[in-house]
Amino acid sequence: MDLLAQARIKGVQSEFVDALGKLRVTAPEALKSILDALPEKRVYRFVSGPVVVRALGNPRTELAAIGAAPLQWKITGDGQTSGKPDVIAQGETREPVIAWPDGLPLGYHRLTLTDAKGEAEEVPMIVAPERAFGGDFDRGWLLAVQLYSVRSDRNWGIGDFTDLAGLVRLARQLGADGVGLNPLHVLFDDHPADCSPYSPNSRLFLNPLYIDVEAIPEFSADLIPDAGTTAARLREGDRVPYADMAGLKWLGLRAAFDSFVKTASGVRRNQFGAFRADRGPLLSRFACFEVLRHRFATPWWEWPVEWRQPDDAKCAELRNGADKHEVEFVEFVQWTADSQLRAAKELSAELGMRVGLYLDVAVGVQSNGFDAWNEQAAISRHLAVGAPPDVLNTVGQDWGLAGFNAGGLEAQSFVPFANMVAASMRHAGAIRLDHVLGLKRLYLVPRGFKPDNGAYVQMPLEALLAAVVRESVTHKCIVIGEDLGTVPEGFRETMQDFGIWSYLVMMFERDDAGHFRNIDHYRPNALVTLNTHDLCTYAGWRSFSDLRMKLSLGLDPGEDDQARWNALGGLDQILRQNGINANDLYSVLAFLSRTPSRLLAVSMEDLLGVIDQPNIPGTIDEHPNWRQRLPVALDKIASKVDLAALKAATRERSLPGGS
Repeated sequence: MDLLAQARIKGVQSEFVDALGKLRVTAPEALKSILDALPEKRVYRFVSGPVVVRALGNPRTELAAIGAAPLQWKITGDGQTSGKPDVIAQGETREPVIAWPDGLPLGYHRLTLTDAKGEAEEVPMIVAPERAFGGDFDRGWLLAVQLYSVRSDRNWGIGDFTDLAGLVRLARQLGADGVGLNPLHVLFDDHPADCSPYSPNSRLFLNPLYIDVEAIPEFSADLIPDAGTTAARLREGDRVPYADMAGLKWLGLRAAFDSFVKTASGVRRNQFGAFRADRGPLLSRFACFEVLRHRFATPWWEWPVEWRQPDDAKCAELRNGADKHEVEFVEFVQWTADSQLRAAKELSAELGMRVGLYLDVAVGVQSNGFDAWNEQAAISRHLAVGAPPDVLNTVGQDWGLAGFNAGGLEAQSFVPFANMVAASMRHAGAIRLDHVLGLKRLYLVPRGFKPDNGAYVQMPLEALLAAVVRESVTHKCIVIGEDLGTVPEGFRETMQDFGIWSYLVMMFERDDAGHFRNIDHYRPNALVTLNTHDLCTYAGWRSFSDLRMKLSLGLDPGEDDQARWNALGGLDQILRQNGINANDLYSVLAFLSRTPSRLLAVSMEDLLGVIDQPNIPGTIDEHPNWRQRLPVALDKIASKVDLAALKAATRERSLPGGS
């Protein structure tokens, strides 16, 4: 079979017109690398693809062909209770359609279709609610914070989960419905300088550096006598000292675990056991992976052959042998992180906040991390997610992250994807899916090739959205899709049909002439915000400092001074049209508060007048990305914010009772 025929079967689009209007044709050698890295993708006889049943009304599935009638169908589950696949429902049809019975259980199943000749095929099937969880409020707003950036007089040099509890209280005081955070995914603990929260080791587990060690019941100051002095030193300065901070934090976590092993109460041990049982084989595999990663100090594909694939039996040997202490330490750390994050979520509920925690989900994972090892069929480590050339990136982008693939997910009934979504929703009232267009298609770059030699690979959009919806309703979690930029026709409408909210950034919401769009342009089921972590702050935008910074780094700022002056004038114009005569931050927030969009995110950097943005795309060491601290300690923030102006700006969507 030639390359183009293989590409059609695997959904690889090797020719497309980029944002510059140029026809891009993937070179044959690059196309072959992409095809070789993707698993086989089934071509089904009776259906066009994975079967999605949205449980409302009279769900039906049109058949691509019926073959020799009658067609028998049987739905089976995972058999976790009986040890063999459970038959959920079965029947037959003589028509090119299957009318599904009422009461199909929500979840991820297998559908077997058998014709009169006895020829059968098995198809992945998802039964999901009609729409994602939509919240039980009209309009609200969130305080958006980079957790690592928080200063306090007690943390160990990085914002932690106890600081998060303080942020929750502050947000409630301001009238907000919750706190929005950077991704909390676990990174590589032996490379603390690689601190981008969007480049995770795993999206299934939490970053231990956010743990408040002193809040662990078994920890006491005498375990590390100089911890207080060291922590005070680490709190100094404007940037998070990741390496030194991580060194102290891991020393503290080790001490706390050793103390737990020796002194923990029966209640605590039972809670730890319950967590391990709840997270099941995934936690066990992750703990084993971390032990092996430190032991071999190489990428997992270079490990001894017996460890290159996850094996539950071998993991059991590891955790019950000489490495038992190390395996349990990893599990203890994850339990501690999970417990402290859950406490912040529970606090937000006690305070009556209608969202609580709004968490971000990265678009992919590091190819040498746990998720890529654990899901080798569903995650293509030889392919990097990126973007084709456009106006600002004329050579394209390679984000260095591995993503899911369609064939591997279909073979496992989309459970790996569902597990990732569920882990993100575990303690969240809302999540944001970064680059949500990746549920429909991913631009993939083969390792060793430049980013302008990638190709689009189609993803099973309806099935992935159904999985998101199923987890959203199960966890009562709102889902926001980061749908910035140009998306295919009908994509946003499909998102809205499944109950996935849009992500609207005022800086981008302008017409072809550059004019800011008015209030009635904004969709109700959306989160609206002035900017993002990848854009300049409001103070930086008004002062032109972002333009100067990018020019000093040799980057194209995307506009010149005159264009910025025009934008500032355009902002004044749209504010005046709405009876807002000033143009300070609170005036902009007043405008955004009046939009019908149900959530508004207000960044802490903007409230504190910070000039430098958290991240400048296209830079690594040239700018202190993901390292900058807030200029004010947590307990002083309320005194530095114009509370009256903020309350006035957000009064239409604030919780009552704030002070």
